[in-house]
Amino acid sequence: MNKQQLANKIWESANQMRSKIEANEYKDYILGFIFYKYLCDKEVEFLRSEEYTDEDLKNLKEEDSEQKNYLIRNIGYFIAYENLFSTWLSMGKDFDVSNVRDALNAFSRLINTDYKKVFEGIFKTLETGLSKLGDSSGTQTKSIIALLNLIKDIPMSGKQDYDVLGFIYEYLISMFAANAGKKAGEFYTPHEVSLLMSEIVANHLKDKKEIKIYDPTSGSGSLLINIGKSVQKHIAKEHHIKYYAQELKENTYNLTRMNLIMRGIKPINIITRNADTLEDDWPYFDDNDKEGTYDPLLVDAVVSNPPYSQHWDSNGKQNDPRYARFGLAPKSKADYAFLLHDLYHLNPNGIMTIVLPHGVLFRGGEEGQIRKNLVDYHHIDAIIGLPSNIFFGTGIPTIIMVLKQKRQNDDILIIDASKGFIKDGKNNKLRASDIKKITDTIIARADIPNYSRKVSKEEIIKNDYNLNIPRYIDSQEKAENYDIYASMFGGIPLSEINELAPFWQQFKGLRADLFTGDEYLKINTKDIREFVSNHQDIANFKNAFQSKFNGFNQELQNSLIKNALNVNISKQKEVISDNIFDRLSTLLLIDKYQAYEIFHQNYLSIAQDLEIIQSEGFEATKKVDPNIIYKKDKGEVQEGFVGRIIPFALIHQTKLKTDYDNLNSQKELLESLPNQMSEIFENLSLDEKELLSDIINDDESSFINKEIPKKIKTLKDDEDYKETIQKLEDFYNLLNKEKSLKKSIKEAENLLTTNTKKCIENLKDDEVNELLNIKWIDTLMLSLNKLPELIIDELINSLIKLDEKYANTLKDLQDDIDATSKELCDMIDELSGDDSDMAGLNALKALLKAN
Repeated sequence: MNKQQLANKIWESANQMRSKIEANEYKDYILGFIFYKYLCDKEVEFLRSEEYTDEDLKNLKEEDSEQKNYLIRNIGYFIAYENLFSTWLSMGKDFDVSNVRDALNAFSRLINTDYKKVFEGIFKTLETGLSKLGDSSGTQTKSIIALLNLIKDIPMSGKQDYDVLGFIYEYLISMFAANAGKKAGEFYTPHEVSLLMSEIVANHLKDKKEIKIYDPTSGSGSLLINIGKSVQKHIAKEHHIKYYAQELKENTYNLTRMNLIMRGIKPINIITRNADTLEDDWPYFDDNDKEGTYDPLLVDAVVSNPPYSQHWDSNGKQNDPRYARFGLAPKSKADYAFLLHDLYHLNPNGIMTIVLPHGVLFRGGEEGQIRKNLVDYHHIDAIIGLPSNIFFGTGIPTIIMVLKQKRQNDDILIIDASKGFIKDGKNNKLRASDIKKITDTIIARADIPNYSRKVSKEEIIKNDYNLNIPRYIDSQEKAENYDIYASMFGGIPLSEINELAPFWQQFKGLRADLFTGDEYLKINTKDIREFVSNHQDIANFKNAFQSKFNGFNQELQNSLIKNALNVNISKQKEVISDNIFDRLSTLLLIDKYQAYEIFHQNYLSIAQDLEIIQSEGFEATKKVDPNIIYKKDKGEVQEGFVGRIIPFALIHQTKLKTDYDNLNSQKELLESLPNQMSEIFENLSLDEKELLSDIINDDESSFINKEIPKKIKTLKDDEDYKETIQKLEDFYNLLNKEKSLKKSIKEAENLLTTNTKKCIENLKDDEVNELLNIKWIDTLMLSLNKLPELIIDELINSLIKLDEKYANTLKDLQDDIDATSKELCDMIDELSGDDSDMAGLNALKALLKAN
């Protein structure tokens, strides 16, 4: 199964297994065991590279000081054979929770002193929490065995597997955070927000060869890891990034270290501290050697998502170099204390991104003074307004503030990105296109109507240093208004037609042909959709789009299919997206970010396949795996097979289409039979139902099937029942046909599965390439080719709405009233009655004529 399927399986099983244990606590157990497995696998991998055999591994004992010290020198720690994860699995019923306690105790003793700050106490949370897995040694052991079996299939070694392991680790963290409640979810920055901050930072640092990055409230470490991945796209050499992390909560601090280590980052590049960032800052030194270990810590990038508006102790910090220049944040809100801490640790050419609540943009008092100083000293580079309800545990809207130590300009780029998101369960979520649009806007410092704007320092000063986003950007949708004259006499106001100006720039001929009039225009067709769809301007637009993508298929085939084993998956994504943007540059109506979202969603599948091909070889395209699903009553069961890369459905549509179509024809026929049988039953007369009452079921909805042959036999000699017998025979024949079809379909399905499996396993390389072209490239192009139709539909719907808006005028309404009044008066003239009746009718006529 791919990494997403494996992650889903582990999460679903873990969530069922945790019973009454809180999600945030259970997280520490499962992630702790994953990390321990990682360390064991890395040790075994190293020893295999040293040509150790299985028998050699069994001789790994703490008493053998030579082997022990050799491993400690080379990988930083030692784990004896009896304490290896794989040994635990092989122990069966002999395994006990005490094995885990002994192993964790041994690990803490056997750490390289140079790696002490990375490894020391890293299992403390797991070790102290084992008792919560059950109220006895037996129940604890049972819970641990279930956890070990759950995570045993996660790959831990090899370059490609770092990504799989990291993906699963972060996925589990995010799922536990989403299910952990408000406070427990604080330790996690949603992946999309983390990625956005990373892309902004990575672009700023793209020309540097060695980089230091720092997160003073590191949580799970995801911010640091994502920045490392984004920066790595621009750095040729590996291991040229140093990661600095500080975290107050011990269990979360351990999570940071585990996460960084398991991404293949060398321990020498991991510098972490378990301390209160605001109280215990770097510069850092060892009390035993203050001069020799003094480190002022200036870094290239700082990223943080600190706890929002928490209380802090500002007493005695007036002269703290972090705050002396700008001022102290109020005791009730530490937001600016964290911001100034981050800024202090930036080197002169550095960049920082920090997540903060909206209040920091406009609150007064001490915060207002700090904000004024930051603006006056030109440190604030950009402000990004995020959607509300995007973080776990809080629905408040937040911002990302981008700051630098030195800037060439004194304006501030303000972006209102609050409208760009997709609903994801209870939360909102940034899409890939939202992230790219924000990042592109930051890089270009672009002014985009109702979205982004460079605001001058002078304007900010005029607003008394208030940076609240709505003061500078109006992103609210325009309220619909009605033209009084058009509402009374008809026609579409020219001003409202001009609001569709972007369309008319592209479709000048269509506008001329569609409307007549000056200030108030009429539409020259009764069928707007047909008229617009068949216009030459529309055909030209579609052809222009198609021509822009000439040769694109071949480029994708060359880079993705022919070079599947070697292509850099993440870098190639950037190359292709830039290619798409270039092709769309002159097609102004096409939203390039909508195109990017389509590409991104398709590339997720492509990248997943490429990861498998690059880690397992091209032969993985010809592999078929058991389709394992989880059922509550049965656990894991196999239901058929799935192609590891080539889907069965794709084989059905290409190589085995005749067999597949025949099977579907049988299924369609089977689906039609119940209606045919129901029709026979419903067409029985009352007399026939009474005659057949002994073979009709209790709810009188159908026959008792097994009784039908007996009844036919009973009635067959009576000519009066000939027609009824025929109905029974027709019904019974359909029953037999249904039974036969079910059997035939089952056999055909089994045969199709067998043949599909054989077909995939025996594909030739050129056939695989053809199928990958369909799965990857044809699917992508099919989605992209829908973009022009979306634009055309948007125009047509806007025109129909305008036409309907002024279709029924007040004049038309008055004309209808007048006509109806006249008709009523004429009818009154035909009536007769006594003097009193006629007087009343004449008064009604006068009233109708008056109106």
